[in-house]
Amino acid sequence: VQLQASGGGLVQAGDSLRLSCAASGRTFPSPAMGWFRQAPGREREFVASITRRRDTGYYADSAKGRFTISRDNAMHTMYLQMDNLKPEDTAVYYCAHGLRSDSIAYPRDLASYDYWGQGTLVTVSS
Repeated sequence: VQLQASGGGLVQAGDSLRLSCAASGRTFPSPAMGWFRQAPGREREFVASITRRRDTGYYADSAKGRFTISRDNAMHTMYLQMDNLKPEDTAVYYCAHGLRSDSIAYPRDLASYDYWGQGTLVTVSS
C-alpha cells in the first residue's frame, strides 16, 4: 500500500486548507486511518483519526472545532479539512493507515499504524 498526501501549502492565519491522502497499490479497507503532524524540532503528534465503520472522527484537542476528517472508502481516499488555521498548525502532515485493531483502540499512538504517507507541508503565516 502506498499513501500519497497532498494539499499542503503556504497560507495566512485564518485561512483554510484541505489535505488529501490517496491510497494505491494493494488497497483494502483499513479499520482506521489517521492524520499526524510534525513541526520542526518536535515529535510527530496525533491530529485526527477516523474508523471505517463510523463517519465521525476523533480529534486532538488542538484540532477540535477547526479540523474535520473524512474518508471515501470507494475511492480509497481520506481528507482533512482545516479551517481557521493558526501559525502553530505549521508542520508536515502525514497520513497513516492502520490494519490492526490497535488503530481503533489507540488512535493516538504512532505504533498503531502500519502504512505512512510521505507528508505534505503546511505553513501558516501570522
